Formats: sequence, structure tokens, C-alpha cells
Amino acid sequence: MLVSETNQSGAMFTLLGFSDYPKQQIPLFLTFLAIYSVTVVGNIGMVVIIKINPKLHTPMYFFLSHLSFVDFCYSSVIAPKMLVNLIARDRSISFFFFCTFVVTEAFLLAAMAYDRFVAICNPLLYSVAMSQKLCAMLVAGSYSWGVACSLTLTCSALQLSFHDFNIIDHFFCEFSALLSLSCSDTYMNQLLLFIFAIFIATVTLLIILLSYLFIVVTVLKMRSAIGRLKAFSTCASHLTAIAIFYGTILFLYCVPNSKNSRHTVKVASVFYTVVIPMLNPLIYSLRNKDVKDTVRMFLNTKLFSY
Repeated sequence: MLVSETNQSGAMFTLLGFSDYPKQQIPLFLTFLAIYSVTVVGNIGMVVIIKINPKLHTPMYFFLSHLSFVDFCYSSVIAPKMLVNLIARDRSISFFFFCTFVVTEAFLLAAMAYDRFVAICNPLLYSVAMSQKLCAMLVAGSYSWGVACSLTLTCSALQLSFHDFNIIDHFFCEFSALLSLSCSDTYMNQLLLFIFAIFIATVTLLIILLSYLFIVVTVLKMRSAIGRLKAFSTCASHLTAIAIFYGTILFLYCVPNSKNSRHTVKVASVFYTVVIPMLNPLIYSLRNKDVKDTVRMFLNTKLFSY
């Protein structure tokens, strides 16, 4: 719930969520509960696996552990409250933390692309170029940008006036939907949102595209077919995660703003807020021999301990 400073009575915000499907509340609850359970186990498990295996203490897995942590966090901001909203009347939710982790994820994906660029294009200088200090700075910068963007947008929203009671036709407090309910002039808020969105998308996508452009050029120059295949395979998981994340968000921006598109927007939003955090650990673990070996070793150790 957000409270407007300019409204003496206080503005209440209620999310409609999936109330359009009253008969599907229980099936939806069970489905989202299963997805969130897999998300928690997968992402926390990934962080633990990377922590306990010294072979995984490399820049690539350092970024991956933070990506898993961010996926767990921003899914946890949305999913538990969404589950409660399916069976309860209190349908308020926080905007701040969700925005923080989504922006952080975008910058982490860009940092991981740069890591792959250095690993493939400058393998002899990899350990020097991707030092612990640089990796820590990239991760800290990603979190800092997430917090800064979220704090700025949230503070700008708190300056607006709203009616006493407002209904948002969504399952989380989406910023543009919030602005559309305001009875104040939202030009500056919309401009701020546009500037942040363009800056984040431009910077992160530019880093990703340039990194992979140089990677493709370097790989095509390799004489060994096995070497080319190995180089591409190390990028496959990251490329899949990028395609799903940015593809879903770009799809949301391409959907026309109409009443008929609300259901499409909700489904796409569920995908990138709930499903993607579940898919990322699966994408990275299924194609990674080191991770699978660590899981087997961990399970064998636990089994034999009993």
C-alpha cells in the first residue's frame, strides 16, 4: 500500500489480481505455489552449490550466484503476496522491492555478458581482467542502480494525489498503472519512468550485444570445430536467459494499450515475474557439468551420512 502525502485521508490501493476467474482461484493458487516452491529450491540451491564447491569460485559463477539470489528475491516480492491475494481480501503490495530486483537483474545479465566476452576473446588475461575487485564492483553497481531507480520512482509517486480508494487491474503494483489512477499531473513521473527505462534498456542491451558481437567474430576465427562448439556452449545458457527475460519485457511493451489486452499483459507479467525466476536455475544447471557433479556429490554425501 502506498499513502499519498498530499491526501489527508490516505489513498488505498487494491489489486484485482485474478479475481476475474473466481472458479479458478484454487487451481491458480496450487499452480503458483508449485512454481514458487521450485523457484525457491532452485535458486537457493544454486547459491549453496556455488558456495560449497571451490571449482565454482570463478567470476562466471559469482555472477550466477547473485543472479539466483536476485531471482529468489524479486519472485519472493511477488509470488507469496499473489498467493495470499488469491484467497484473501487484502490485495495491497509493495512496488519498491520488485523494481529494485528487476533493474538489478538487467545489469547482472549485462555483467555476465561482459564476463563471457573476456573469457572467450581474451582467455589468457581472463584472471587478471576479471579480478575479484572488478566482479564485486559490477555486482555492487547492479544493486546500487536497482535501489536508486526504485527509490527515485517510489519517492516521485509519493508526491502524487490519489482518490481515497483505487483499484489496480493487475496482480502487482505496476508503476504505469499506478500513475494512471492519480488525479495529479503525472507528466514528470512518466518522463522519469521513460528516461530510466530507456537508459537501462540501452546500456544493458548495448553491453550484451557488443559483447556477443565480439564473441561471434572471435569464435568464427577459430580453426577448430570443437573449439567453436565449446565456446558457443559456454554462452548458450546465458543467451537463453537473456532471450527469455528481454523477449518477455519487449513483448509487454508491444502489446497495445486496450481493455482486450489486459489479460495478455497479466499472463506475460506472470511469466517474467514468477516463471523466469524458476527457469533460470534450471537453464544454468541442466547444461552445466560442474553444477550437476556438485549436486551428485552433495546428494551422495547426504545419503551416506544417514
